[in-house]
Amino acid sequence: MSNLELEPQETLCGAELDDVAADVELLVPRDVPLGGPRAMPVRRTLPSKERSLIGAWCFLDHYGPDDVSRTGGMRVPPHPHTGLQTVSWLFTGEVEHRDSAGHHAFVRPGELNLMTAGRGINHSEYSTPRTTILHGAQLWTALPDASRHVEPGFERYVPEPVTLTATDGGAAVGEARVFLGQLAGSQSPVVTHTPLLGAELLLKPGAAVVLAVDPAFEHGVLAENGPARVEGREAAHSTLAYVGTGRDELHLENPAPDPLRILLLGGTPFEEEITMWWNFVGRSHEEIVGYRAAWQRQIGAETGMEAVRDAGAVDDGGRFGPVVDLTDGDHPLPAPVLPQVRLRPRGGARERKPQ
Repeated sequence: MSNLELEPQETLCGAELDDVAADVELLVPRDVPLGGPRAMPVRRTLPSKERSLIGAWCFLDHYGPDDVSRTGGMRVPPHPHTGLQTVSWLFTGEVEHRDSAGHHAFVRPGELNLMTAGRGINHSEYSTPRTTILHGAQLWTALPDASRHVEPGFERYVPEPVTLTATDGGAAVGEARVFLGQLAGSQSPVVTHTPLLGAELLLKPGAAVVLAVDPAFEHGVLAENGPARVEGREAAHSTLAYVGTGRDELHLENPAPDPLRILLLGGTPFEEEITMWWNFVGRSHEEIVGYRAAWQRQIGAETGMEAVRDAGAVDDGGRFGPVVDLTDGDHPLPAPVLPQVRLRPRGGARERKPQ
């Protein structure tokens, strides 16, 4: 999914960091309307004011349950990406995906759809006519420097659920679907460019579970329909709880009388700084300016002062591939106007906290 903000705030990172406990930070979401008056609202927790990445995870939008008869659902015309992978995970509904590398797929609940932008790609996403309620998460992972110019690609994977048991090895307390990495005896075959974990957990009412995790990983726990308790600290609905490296166990609890869905993310700390704006991940202000200029020129959207402002940026023509087929009445999304200040790099050692 594209970031459709008219004034993208990745460089400002507007989510607020809740008061910080010794072991768990709570990243409170900010509401972002994607588009015009009938926009589909999302709740964004990455990037945040204090934390740009968790492992290589650099973007997390949680949306729905969304009544598409009221909002119009997801309607995202062709738009570009660079230097990242998009991870689409649905809870309800269906989304049709097309990209310039020739992939056409339907995103459905419980199925991972991973698109690698690499050097550049453009794609479109539309909720299908048979969708009444749309609910899910859109995530991005930053590609490391060694991989960020790879050819674009697409993978689909349907993980089998595995049972989660109580700490004494007794009764089942829930299940997990591991779509990236490995957890609870389940391993995804999808190849990632940095060590990553992505899983959906379902916990029974009142259930608690202790997960064996890689101590080299930092983790993010999204209380999808919260509250959840993470290492004893309560995280409200749509709040992302951050847990740093150095743990070989992760304690999660559902304190509510209803089943709880959790998104669990993890990865080794991403040591490189990134510059992220709109739908691009690069390494410098100049790279982002160049990506924007190339897309604007490709779709014929560059006019007036914007063209002057981007003068000198190299137009490498086929970076994003041919624009994917347009739905009737739609046009490729033009990039917003760049801010009047230089884009700042984020992440890396400057955001690393002592453990």
